[in-house]
Amino acid sequence: MQIADLEKLRAIKNLIIDMDGVLYRGLEPLPGGREFLSYLRSEGVPFILATNNSTLTPRQYVAKLEAMDIQITEDHILTSGQATALYLAQIASPPARVYAIGEEGLISALEEQGFVLTGQDVDFVVVGMDRQLTYEKLKIASLAIRAGATFIGTNPDTTLPTEEGLLPGNGVSLVALEAATGVSPVVIGKPQPTLLRLAMEKMKATPDITAIIGDRLETDILGGKNLGLTTILVLTGISHREELYTSAYQPNLVFDDIGRFHEAWRGEYEG
Repeated sequence: MQIADLEKLRAIKNLIIDMDGVLYRGLEPLPGGREFLSYLRSEGVPFILATNNSTLTPRQYVAKLEAMDIQITEDHILTSGQATALYLAQIASPPARVYAIGEEGLISALEEQGFVLTGQDVDFVVVGMDRQLTYEKLKIASLAIRAGATFIGTNPDTTLPTEEGLLPGNGVSLVALEAATGVSPVVIGKPQPTLLRLAMEKMKATPDITAIIGDRLETDILGGKNLGLTTILVLTGISHREELYTSAYQPNLVFDDIGRFHEAWRGEYEG
């Protein structure tokens, strides 16, 4: 590690941490995650677990992590479903009519903001990860977009890391609807800035003292670099070390897993 890298570690006071591929893979915890988050809590270091995955509610994420012996509270969670609902609340006054493809995390976030969820006379089509996706859902969304509804995607991830391997992600649904309609979605999750800006707002953080830890070059690292954050890639998820030789998105720091980052950052944070 170079001296310049050590200086970047010393400057970090706030952390935005991805979950899938960083803290766990499916239901399998990854090395060092529990110890790292316990350390952050004990030291009072501000952090947000910011995920592009919109399937679960914050409460469900707390329960999922608790099952892995990782203790956090709901205010540490920010999902692309929440960010999408907050974005919609800024540009459209309820009771705007929304057709939503997605699971409980997205549906609950939209309902909490007062939107009318319907498949008729739609103002917005919002698409998140949906493991019960059907042709009928794609048909309703496609017709609504063609009729003028604004097309919004919670996140562009084409794959989802699980203990089974890489499964299709929400980006697959977005590509299908874009092909069917000729309309590109407005994307809320990483690498777009909305999710990360909301995470920083929750911590009252600024980019110069904030780092993002993620497993994807094209979302976590690109999104962080676009906002001027320190970017940290861990190699427990999607992106692999070999990709660094050809990728246009280069992280500031690379670690085998979050436990290895913890060791390096703790030394500088306490030093």
